[in-house]
Amino acid sequence: MNWIKQTLATVAGTQEPIYGPEAIQPVTKQAETTPYTELKKEDMKWQAPQYTSVETQTFYAMGDNGNLAFLQVIYNNIAGMYTTVAFNSKIFAPNGDAPHIWHSDTLYNHVFDEEMYSIGADNLALTLNEDGTAYTIKSAVNENSLVNLTFTRTAPGLVIGKDGTTTFGTDPENPWGSMRHAFWPRCKVEGTITTKEKTYDFTGRGFFAHALQGMKPHHAAARWNFCNFQSPNYSAFIMEFTTPPSYGSTVVNVGAVVKDGEVIYGGATNTAQHLESVKDSENDWPEPTVIRFTWDGQTKESKPFHAEIEGPLGKRLDRIDVMSEVPGFIKSIAGSVAGTKPYIYQYAPQERLKLKIKQGDEEIAEEGFMFSEATFIS
Repeated sequence: MNWIKQTLATVAGTQEPIYGPEAIQPVTKQAETTPYTELKKEDMKWQAPQYTSVETQTFYAMGDNGNLAFLQVIYNNIAGMYTTVAFNSKIFAPNGDAPHIWHSDTLYNHVFDEEMYSIGADNLALTLNEDGTAYTIKSAVNENSLVNLTFTRTAPGLVIGKDGTTTFGTDPENPWGSMRHAFWPRCKVEGTITTKEKTYDFTGRGFFAHALQGMKPHHAAARWNFCNFQSPNYSAFIMEFTTPPSYGSTVVNVGAVVKDGEVIYGGATNTAQHLESVKDSENDWPEPTVIRFTWDGQTKESKPFHAEIEGPLGKRLDRIDVMSEVPGFIKSIAGSVAGTKPYIYQYAPQERLKLKIKQGDEEIAEEGFMFSEATFIS
């Protein structure tokens, strides 16, 4: 029983007391006075905290030829007692019709460079260049996913607010948890991923996010929405989470619209709406079928700004049962004890959606490629 309790605490934990919305200091408050802050190289360091946390660097590659891939280094610390590091890679099958090429491999002998900008391990190097404008990912960790990709930002990187961080705790000066996101919304991508069957070219555009969850993930968020839109002239993203009732079911939404060399809008007055949904017969979650993302605020020239994407998601790319690797009996207990049954729904609509922008009196609409996720946790 002690082993089960310890495992549950590690994997799922239990629900927290109701602290109320005053126990969260959302980054949206910072954004009221500082909508966004452009990133400098020193903002790109790995934190690698020595307490319960999950830190990730995640890359989305969208080839001009339609290829789509996800790459991620994930650094996971459990209660300051032990650390696991993994490399995840996924080449999406078009329309979700064929099996995706998905690998999640433990990294061994990981090491950071002296300044914490880059990470290496056996058969892997994730390296930030000298001027802080490009990441190179080289991996031979899995022989069926040989990665050689470079992401070069073509628009400024940014955090929303002053530091991109939401904190949790009844004493704001001594928070017991945190959530931070930093973004490169628009990148040029060069390179390939080679499997045993073929080489996939990912020359095109990309998106990068550096995230740090300084607490158990299901305590920080009950739901997530994510949008990554890339068109010939614009990139737009939204990252939204809703806390569990323990923190007042608070919605924290950050996003931006950029073009080459310029942030047009960045801030926290955005929305992610599921206009239509269907009940998933496998788990009862309301899977979205039609979405609407909006960005509202002002440009840096103080012009009124509004942007939106609305339309059908089409056939989902994938549905991920996050706990599928957890032993079945622990999974069932975790679900009943903590109300935790995390699923991620992923989409890349084949019917290209439009980003509609209204900037002052100017109106623009441009078709592009959108990748989005809807995550339900508890």
